[in-house]
Amino acid sequence: MRGNFSQDGTRLIYCYDSEQLWIEAWGENGLRVRSTCRRTMEDENWALLPTEKCIVDICINENEASIKNGKIRADIAANGNIRFYNQKGNLLLEEYNRNRMDISKFASPLNIKAREFKANLKSDDYKLTVRFESDPEEKIFGMGQYQQPYLNVKNCVLELAHRNSQASVPFAVSSIGYGFLWNNPAIGKVSFGKNLTEWVAESTKQMDYWITAGDTPAEIEEAYAKVTGTVPMMPDYGMGFWQCKLRYQTQDELLNIAREYKRRGLPIDVIVIDFFHWPLQGDWKFDPEYWPDPDAMVKELKDMGIELMVSIWPTVDKRSENYEEMLNKGYLVRTDRGIRTTMEFMFNTVFFDPTNPGARNFVWNVAKRNYYDKGIKIFWLDEAEPEYSVYDYDNYRYYLGPVMQVGNIYPVMYAKTFFDGMTAAGQQNVVNLLRCAWAGSQRYGALVWSGDIHSSFRALRDQLRAGLNMGLAGIPWWTTDIGGFHGGNPDDPAFRECLVRWFQFGAFCPVFRLHGDREPHGQPIGPAGGGALPSGAANEVWSYGQEAYEILKKYMFMRERLRPYIKEQMKAAHEKGTPVIRPIFYDFPDDSACWDVDDQYMFGPDILVAPILYEGQRTRKVYLPEGIEWRDAATGTVYEGGQCIKCDAPLDVIPLFLRGDVELPIYE
Repeated sequence: MRGNFSQDGTRLIYCYDSEQLWIEAWGENGLRVRSTCRRTMEDENWALLPTEKCIVDICINENEASIKNGKIRADIAANGNIRFYNQKGNLLLEEYNRNRMDISKFASPLNIKAREFKANLKSDDYKLTVRFESDPEEKIFGMGQYQQPYLNVKNCVLELAHRNSQASVPFAVSSIGYGFLWNNPAIGKVSFGKNLTEWVAESTKQMDYWITAGDTPAEIEEAYAKVTGTVPMMPDYGMGFWQCKLRYQTQDELLNIAREYKRRGLPIDVIVIDFFHWPLQGDWKFDPEYWPDPDAMVKELKDMGIELMVSIWPTVDKRSENYEEMLNKGYLVRTDRGIRTTMEFMFNTVFFDPTNPGARNFVWNVAKRNYYDKGIKIFWLDEAEPEYSVYDYDNYRYYLGPVMQVGNIYPVMYAKTFFDGMTAAGQQNVVNLLRCAWAGSQRYGALVWSGDIHSSFRALRDQLRAGLNMGLAGIPWWTTDIGGFHGGNPDDPAFRECLVRWFQFGAFCPVFRLHGDREPHGQPIGPAGGGALPSGAANEVWSYGQEAYEILKKYMFMRERLRPYIKEQMKAAHEKGTPVIRPIFYDFPDDSACWDVDDQYMFGPDILVAPILYEGQRTRKVYLPEGIEWRDAATGTVYEGGQCIKCDAPLDVIPLFLRGDVELPIYE
């Protein structure tokens, strides 16, 4: 040991007072940084996968030390301040210190620490604040799904917590050339301020983050995927059209819709049974009064070439046949105060606790018996945040610990519940639909959709940015409710326009899925069980009038013709973690103008998509990245890159441009 520094294999250690800091190589061009003021460091990897030992270069002097792994280097000063550099010697990120410990750098009497552990009274944990210097010109992307109009989240404050339509996936990609994972599932927030960057965990035992350096966004994304995992290969049936609504109430209704799609000669891969097809929440089975022969239903759908997806909720009604056993075995989320109810919807319910291995096995075995063994191979894992009726995070407790400390891990463990069960049953290429994710969810086959959003152009604009940031946060499988969820009358001309524009966007999303709670609602068809809840209005492609129907049909067949191309993008997501949709700077990082474009995107490397995002819009401006030629897919007109053009966008056209001389069958 020299001064405050020591080395343990490939790990650089810094100790001062009660703090112990570890920096170690973790994956190619990556460093993992951990710190604690407790006796020992927790051995929990959270989002990170175990990694092979890397060849590192550690240098220790009396007053400073450094560790280098590939393209990234960390320097630690005698006062503990950390700076990160790339292989060119450019500063990437620097801790924020305002004290007098090192007058050779920048002495300040403010006495603000870069790593501040503030003890939480009556518990063996801390409120942790980690601060970094801020580059005002930096652009930051990723971080998951937030309902806001910003692609660049610099100067934004983001809650590190899940809610319906909000998925906190704390991996950020910087325009400076680094990627940063906040590897801590605690409830908190991050402020990407102009004057400093500040990460906060309200309750935690230690600091844990991972950082990588790369020359391009793609290199950064691929390094992240190597240390957190990639999605499976998307099955062929996942690449086509998915039909869904709130909600098909009976077996006959659903089969009639499927038959009508086939009668019309329309391509359809998946049809969905939404919530409350069960007797009670937590029974995880069909209500036999409305779904009398699931085996025959599944067989008929498969004969038509359609896969069936069913909704699973993590809620357990206190009247459910499984409640008492799950309560006795400790398989339910606990409350530290008050009545043990975590969600009130159609009665008092408690979420099951997927952080408990026993609970995961129990729920999967029930679902396997009642769904999987009948041939159902896709699950809609709804309420995945989970959606607490009251977001008092400090009142809930999981098997792994208090929700304030570990709450953001819930959707990962929910996805793992079904992924592990399905793979153990021999299924490959697992894909399940979830309403939330955290870092690492992708490796458990999580297809995330953006929740119960509004049916409006404003919501559509927000979803575009949310989807692009989800891809950059390492979640390449993402989709929306086409047309939004809340509202929208199929007979309203204004909503028909919104639905058409959203459908065009959906055709160029990773998954192409129609869903929504349309107006006006019907009536419940029974007093209890699966009949007790009403259904929304019709939501099939023929429900919006003949003009809209012809346009929607056009894009359904366009999607079919692009299947080979889509399969290539799904392979790239599986093998390298490449987002299926991404901002145009991902493919053209050397074109500085691309970093400021937030209303168009790349669908794979060869298709530039410029969706129509405003009511009544029939033309729009499109920026074409420099260095190559671009061809308008609708007109065949060729443009030189590096310019902004104005293009026509009648109601039946979404502006699409093909790279160079690429030939794709977008139009017949």
